[in-house]
Amino acid sequence: MAVDVAIAAAKALFIVLLVVQVMGLGVFFERKVSALIQDRIGANRAAIFGFAGLGLVNTLVADPIKFLLKEDVVPASSDRLLHSLAPILSLVPVLVTFAVVPFGDVLEVGGRVVNLQAAELSIGILYVLAMVSLGVYGVVLAGWASNSRWSLLGGIRGSAQMISYEIAMGLALIGIVLTYNTLDLQEMARAQGTLLWGWLPAWGILYQPIGFLIFMTAGIAESKRIPFDLPESESELVSGYFTEYSGPKHLMFMMSDFVEVVLVAALVTTLFFGGWQVPYLARDGFHLPGGAMLALPSWGVAILEITSFAVKVILFTWLQVVIRWTLPRFRYDQLMRLGWQGLLPLALLNVLVSALLVLLVGGA
Repeated sequence: MAVDVAIAAAKALFIVLLVVQVMGLGVFFERKVSALIQDRIGANRAAIFGFAGLGLVNTLVADPIKFLLKEDVVPASSDRLLHSLAPILSLVPVLVTFAVVPFGDVLEVGGRVVNLQAAELSIGILYVLAMVSLGVYGVVLAGWASNSRWSLLGGIRGSAQMISYEIAMGLALIGIVLTYNTLDLQEMARAQGTLLWGWLPAWGILYQPIGFLIFMTAGIAESKRIPFDLPESESELVSGYFTEYSGPKHLMFMMSDFVEVVLVAALVTTLFFGGWQVPYLARDGFHLPGGAMLALPSWGVAILEITSFAVKVILFTWLQVVIRWTLPRFRYDQLMRLGWQGLLPLALLNVLVSALLVLLVGGA
């Protein structure tokens, strides 16, 4: 029992540390990619003993210290309990969602087979949807508890936007569930290890290209970033639903946005790009087309799988940063029209076509 608890704690700690590190890299990418696009240097002033690390000291040291040492100002007319609860409800559901995201297949340790997934849930997709939907409460409570009309408008905008795009996101997931006939994210990742025609990895993007586009778009909208940052549009609402927040609570809202970016990248990787899969890599090593085989130990295979997963997540995090600094912001009516009149009918059509193909041909 003690060994099982230790293994579970180690897996949970690993995935949290992985998320935090990728989030930190995401902030660094944000600054450097935006600087590159706008032909400027970016953050590079903060240094420790003359070492700036191309801006890493700004991102990983200076900014956290700045936020943590700032005064936590609570408006006198606000609801103090809900004002403090809102950032927690915004950040925690996103973090715990990673519990069902597999970051590898299995690892053999002392004769024990360890599944590289913090929580082994057979209904992983439903868990993801449930946790993601809880983030709406943090946005709504932040706007309402501040007792500010501008924050309230931002909270209303944010909740309407998130609920609208969650519908398209859920329908995109139905297509992938029909394809693999399971709700378990680990089983979906394992199913993508098969080969089509003996050489092409059967990743989800080949079965659900429209589902990928819908899920990616809805995921970016869920993270409330440009071009979908209407709840936080400074030119209209000062700072949106967290206008009246400062210090650590403001940092939690910012962290929730960046963690959502990493979550979208992790789910896109798991559902559509093989997850931890490395082409032609099985549990005992590489099995190349033509019959060639390269044996590897269990720990070597696990390292390659975890590295593959991390690299894919970083690439999709970088892609979202590029989109954020490339596309202009939608008007609010355009944003809602895209969700209800664009993505929703397309997602319904994708579910219908997927169901027909599974009925006639069979799933993956």
